[in-house]
Amino acid sequence: SAVREGCPVSVREGGVIKEGFNAELDELVSLQHSSRKILAELEAREREATGIPTLKVGYNRVFGYYIEVSKVQSSKVPEHYIRKQTLANAERYLTQELKELEEKILKAQERRVELEYEIFQEVRSRVLSEKERIQRTADALAELDVLASLAQVACDNDYVRPRIVDEDRISIVQGRHPVVEQQLPKGAFVPNDVLLDKDRRMILITGPNMAGKSTILRQVALITLMAQMGSFVPAESAEIGVVDRIFTRVGATDYLVRGQSTFMVEMSETANILRNSTTRSLVILDEIGRGTSTYDGLAIAWAVAEALVRKGGRGVKTLFATHYHELTELEKDIPQVVNMHIAVREEDEDVTFLHQLVPGATNKSYGIQVAALAGVPLEVIHRARELLGEIEARGGEVALHEGGRRREEAVQQVLPLVVDSGMELRCYLESVEIDSTTPLEALNHLAKLKSMIQNS
Repeated sequence: SAVREGCPVSVREGGVIKEGFNAELDELVSLQHSSRKILAELEAREREATGIPTLKVGYNRVFGYYIEVSKVQSSKVPEHYIRKQTLANAERYLTQELKELEEKILKAQERRVELEYEIFQEVRSRVLSEKERIQRTADALAELDVLASLAQVACDNDYVRPRIVDEDRISIVQGRHPVVEQQLPKGAFVPNDVLLDKDRRMILITGPNMAGKSTILRQVALITLMAQMGSFVPAESAEIGVVDRIFTRVGATDYLVRGQSTFMVEMSETANILRNSTTRSLVILDEIGRGTSTYDGLAIAWAVAEALVRKGGRGVKTLFATHYHELTELEKDIPQVVNMHIAVREEDEDVTFLHQLVPGATNKSYGIQVAALAGVPLEVIHRARELLGEIEARGGEVALHEGGRRREEAVQQVLPLVVDSGMELRCYLESVEIDSTTPLEALNHLAKLKSMIQNS
């Protein structure tokens, strides 16, 4: 009953207290809003009392409010008028009533703001005295708001009630991404099944860019989170074992102002996961090791995968999306690792992404096709296909292990094709915008060039 809805942010500007709450305040507000009418009424009364039809009430910033009478009519001016100013053709006067009215009008705004703040302070003190009751009410309303919102979303989007189980497992049948599916026509999102349990601790997901690997990783994490917070989930059915934490290593971010490259940030996030995850955690890894040389990156990704799947003797529930197809060899050595890939349909040089997670590994990333879809010039696409054919002819498609023996020698045959001709160095140098490069970026470029030379 006191505070006006939509009042100003600052309580010292006025306009805070509702009309009818305080009589003095209402008078001040009325005076502000009707000062012109009050002055017109005063002018009419004075004309009638003095018999001067041309008498008028005016205002200027120097002299304030005044009563103006022409010199022709000055003989009719009453004795209680006080001369204030003489003009060429008129005299200006002041009366006690006009003086008091002037003071009221000019001080009304100042007094209104002051009075409103006093009233607000009183209201605030009364609210403070009832704080415990108000806070209990607010807590109840907040809880109702959350539950009602979750119920509404569940009804609108065909969510189901998940089973929270004591087992260390996550089983999702026909799971969907709660955000991505809202951006597509109804029914267009392709759902997928995911199972992680004591026998399947890590799913290695391979497949092309744009096929949906990242979406599947994120939807499993979101469904797990939603189930554990008490929400229904976007799936046909779900059994979720309680997790202690959800760890993610996704995207590409740098903190150049702190001297941290994208690869450094990626490794810091990976280190946090390796140190703090437990057998009750859920880890999603969306690419690891892509920001350094091929051999360094592959070795790091391999070692991280091994560490997670063996941690604590049981391993950490992990979804690992990667373009290092060599990692799929882990399935042969570690029974808890399962290979899956995103299905595609190939027609000549075109591919159609089916967004379906299916068993088994793939050895293709379809990067050139995705580059073409992104609008890379055709001459570059054609040249990339030529180079890919030459690389594959030289044995580029090899596994990291074969019978327990490293196959680096076969892979090394690939590198002279690019490095010996200087194409890689040349392309990299041509991509550097020297005029806009910061000192820190220059050091990063230098380190990259050194790495390229060392690995050649």
